[in-house]
Amino acid sequence: MIVEQFISEPLSPEDGTFDAGGMARGEAGLPGRFRWRERTYRVVEVLTAWKTTSPEGGSGEVYLRRHWWEVLTDQELIMKIYCERQQRGRDAKGRWFVYTVRSTTAHQGEGRG
Repeated sequence: MIVEQFISEPLSPEDGTFDAGGMARGEAGLPGRFRWRERTYRVVEVLTAWKTTSPEGGSGEVYLRRHWWEVLTDQELIMKIYCERQQRGRDAKGRWFVYTVRSTTAHQGEGRG
């Protein structure tokens, strides 16, 4: 059984690996590599991408809050990661988070010798 684990922890994007195409469109540029829990992960494939919005104050306008991606990593993990549109504090890297993680294999570690 494949279980998706809720994480909600910050990740550290690796400088120089951001998606320049996304940034040119005014979107957050997905990092190609990042550190999380003392390990470096490389994005092998973007499985899905989406954005979430919410109302802004009492103005009735809708504001873009987060850019989301579900990615496959070189560690055989599928991660949902997101970027907060609004920067927290002064560190732009502090906008990036691992939301959930799941293994691509049902029985992680079995049959490997």
